[in-house]
Amino acid sequence: QVRLVESGGGEVQAGGSLRLSCAASGSIFSTDAMDWYRQAPGKQRELVARIYSSGRTTYADSVKGRFTISSDNAKKTVYLQMNRLTSQDSDVYYCKFRLLRSRGSSYQDYWGQGTPVTVSS
Repeated sequence: QVRLVESGGGEVQAGGSLRLSCAASGSIFSTDAMDWYRQAPGKQRELVARIYSSGRTTYADSVKGRFTISSDNAKKTVYLQMNRLTSQDSDVYYCKFRLLRSRGSSYQDYWGQGTPVTVSS
């Protein structure tokens, strides 16, 4: 069984910062990519940032220069440092891992439960 547990969400004033984390547990052979998504009520889920096993990262234009994704392979954890937050960043944030459970298997996606972020003006 693979489970992703998120933490670090909460309320912050505009211009402030938060750091989200997502830790995986269970049997994992290797990880191809770790992602952060966000979704507000009535809106489509948006890919915020992605980090590949090579270390390469990508960001949505809306967060580029403000957010930083990083990972710790030993801890099976992905982080999202969010700076200069605005009310437009008020969403539920979800992590997603694309990983192999065992050698010879196929890649599968696993999602965290979501952690809310509220930015107050």
